[in-house]
Amino acid sequence: MFVPELRLWRAARPHVVRVTDAVRPRLARAAGIVRPRLARVTAAAKPQVARLTQAAKPQLERITKAGPNARSWQYTAGAATAGLALAAGVVTAAGPWDSTGQRTAERDRAVALERVGGTDHGRTDDSSGTSDTAAGAPRPAPSAASVLTGLGAATNAVKSASDGLPTGTGLAGVLGPLLGDPALGARRTAVVVDVATGKRLYGSGADQALTPASTTKIATAVAALSAMGGEHRLTTRAALEPDTREVVLVGGGDPTLTARADAGGWADLRALARSTAAALKKRGLTEVTLSYDTTLFAGTRIHPIGVNPNLAPVTALSADEGRTDDSTSGPTARVSDPAADATRRFAEFLAAAGVKTSAPGPSKATTRAQTLATVSSPPLSVLVERMLTNSDNDIAEALARQTAVATGGRPDFAGAGKAVQAQLKKLGLPLTGVRIKDGSGLDREDRLTANLLTALLVKAGDAARPELRPVLTGLPVAGFTGTLTSRYTEGAAGVVRAKTGTLTGVNTLAGTVVDQDGRLLAFALLAAGTSDPAAAQAALDRAATALAGCGCR
Repeated sequence: MFVPELRLWRAARPHVVRVTDAVRPRLARAAGIVRPRLARVTAAAKPQVARLTQAAKPQLERITKAGPNARSWQYTAGAATAGLALAAGVVTAAGPWDSTGQRTAERDRAVALERVGGTDHGRTDDSSGTSDTAAGAPRPAPSAASVLTGLGAATNAVKSASDGLPTGTGLAGVLGPLLGDPALGARRTAVVVDVATGKRLYGSGADQALTPASTTKIATAVAALSAMGGEHRLTTRAALEPDTREVVLVGGGDPTLTARADAGGWADLRALARSTAAALKKRGLTEVTLSYDTTLFAGTRIHPIGVNPNLAPVTALSADEGRTDDSTSGPTARVSDPAADATRRFAEFLAAAGVKTSAPGPSKATTRAQTLATVSSPPLSVLVERMLTNSDNDIAEALARQTAVATGGRPDFAGAGKAVQAQLKKLGLPLTGVRIKDGSGLDREDRLTANLLTALLVKAGDAARPELRPVLTGLPVAGFTGTLTSRYTEGAAGVVRAKTGTLTGVNTLAGTVVDQDGRLLAFALLAAGTSDPAAAQAALDRAATALAGCGCR
């Protein structure tokens, strides 16, 4: 099996450095051009999705020329620069904002170009000692203008007039030749929807169910958020069985629990050990029996694909996704028993805090067990964003099982897939031909349609479903973040936001794009029977970039 696209994130690092070096001197100049034009920002979507700028048109036209003849596409030398500048100011989804109104992911990427922190590079005031003119001081990273006013402001009217929408004929003229690329294999399907109105603008094989690969994570995200809410947190706890001196480390199914010295804001196993040790000492206990409880999840821990570096055994207790190196995403060797490994680390931290333990073994905490200490994950919204940005299979499988737990299903692979599908049915989404067997998309028996994928994205942008917004804000940003970091560097960087999917013979892409008229479009492109992953990816990227460069009327 071809290693899924998670490998792209790690493999992209040296390329990102080269791209960064190339665009750094141009970024400030491009930002200076874009910033004053942001005053003409308009809303791109009904669901409080971001404010967009008509000033993007000239840059997008330079990035690529869209027309009915796909062969007329050309990229310009300044495409990457224009794309990076646009990404700093043109936002397609209401996401986590900083004080300037700039989307966090884009701020971080822009700042990374100068290797310093903060949109103002850490300047605390405008005094001469910290101003842009100070010797050696870097210029601020481009930030969104103040016209990114509060969501729902009356001046931010949504563009939804039917006579101004892209037409099926116009889209077919542009996308048809591109989707006919032999690199896309024997079967390919595509759908384009206007997010503001929910109207399908283009469809080819819209209801034909194909293997979706990692775009399955969009379904998992929508199901988990709708079942539990964006503020839900996953809690790991240490409990003491009365009269036994047995401490049980109870897994809460948090795939982001970490044992690293720098927890980085994730649930901290070291902190849990320190708090547990303090609670035990208050009870006069400095030597205990240690056990661990993984009963929140059920069934086999091994995914149907077998042992694989893209996914650890799925268990309710795991630290750092069972990784055997210092990586935080992408494929790598995993420990065979993540729960036992996490508990051994917990024992080491307890020992450092003055509490001796027995060699840990599996158990189940009773209802009489007294909680000594807990640590909780960041909100589910943050976990969903991390899952989508990095195409994190471990988070995806955990969230699918958490969906089963929340809805009364059996939290194993089969039950998780059923729970996700049932949750989508409750949302009224189109499920004809759909079959969900896991949360990550690694299972080749998964089947999704382009129609469902675009419907998921439109639902995530629905103003009535704000808890689903992380599905949009977590999408990788072309040329900036996650699995799209090294793609679109010479195309619509920052304008395309999409979840990638790659298995042997399967290449998919689903996300959002801003067209030349400032409308937010949701799209889904699925290809099956591909033989060259790189060529297939490039073909999908050309199609997505075509949407950004076209009014298509």
